[in-house]
Amino acid sequence: GKDRVFNTPLCEQGIVGFGIGVAVAGATAIAEIQFADYIFPAFDQIVNEAAKYRYRSGDLFNCGNLTIRAPWGCVGHGALYHSQSPEAFFAHCPGIKVVIPRSPLQAKGLLLSCIEDENPCIFFEPKILYRAAVEQVPVEPYNIPLSQAEVLQTGSDVTLVAWGTQVHVIKEVAVMAQEKLGVSCEVIDLRTILPWDTETVCK
Repeated sequence: GKDRVFNTPLCEQGIVGFGIGVAVAGATAIAEIQFADYIFPAFDQIVNEAAKYRYRSGDLFNCGNLTIRAPWGCVGHGALYHSQSPEAFFAHCPGIKVVIPRSPLQAKGLLLSCIEDENPCIFFEPKILYRAAVEQVPVEPYNIPLSQAEVLQTGSDVTLVAWGTQVHVIKEVAVMAQEKLGVSCEVIDLRTILPWDTETVCK
């Protein structure tokens, strides 16, 4: 209902700040930044407030019930303010989790895991999935574990790691490398950017 689902003023710092407050008060907060390109006004709230809340209070308080959603990446016609992939800025910030799905099936399971996680999460949704992706997605709730990469293709010569939309590009590259160069490529979808699955990638 309108008490729980509502439009806020278009102020990214305010949207995330409000979400932090709601989460600290004990509610489940899902804050949406309309495009990931505009998440930067909220950067201070995310890295200096949300990410550090548990640490600075000695675990007396936290905003682990906060998930920040934002459409991410390019679609080929978005120009400079609708095509950015800002995950690298957040990948160096302890205290938050950063997740990017490659498909609708992955998106639902990973988003539900973010919402249920005990840490604040940023969930970047590839814009191209909204228009181009079709996939059978179960109606019932399900979870895909965070910080667990997925090996999509085994290979013996080189490992290719990607996330989000680029996973599909890398899969095509792996086929080309095999056909034209005889190179066997392993393909890994990282899925969670922070904290990332070092064990799977190194193996």
